[in-house]
Amino acid sequence: MSLNSSDISRIANLARLELTPDQSQRMLAQINNFFELVEQMRAVDTTGIEPLAHPLATVSEMALRLREDRASEPDNREANQLTAPAVERGLFLVPRVIE
Repeated sequence: MSLNSSDISRIANLARLELTPDQSQRMLAQINNFFELVEQMRAVDTTGIEPLAHPLATVSEMALRLREDRASEPDNREANQLTAPAVERGLFLVPRVIE
C-alpha cells in the first residue's frame, strides 16, 4: 500500500493541518516508508511462533528484571479527600458536565 499526494492532502485536512508542498512531500515519503516497513514485517514467516506476553519474555531471568507487584505507597484516601468540596462513599463528586 502506498499513498499519493491527494491522500496526504485529505489526511492533512482531516487533521486540520496546513502543510506546505515541501512538508507534504516529506510526509508522503515518511508515511510510504512506514508502509514499506510494515510490508517487510508481514512478509516474515511466523508460523509456529508463539506471541510474547512481554517483550522481555525471551530473557531467562525475566522475573528478576520485574519488580514485585505490591503497593508501595500508603493509602491516604481520607487525608486527600479532607479538602475536597464534595465526597460520597470515598469518591470525589464533581458537577455534571454533559446533560
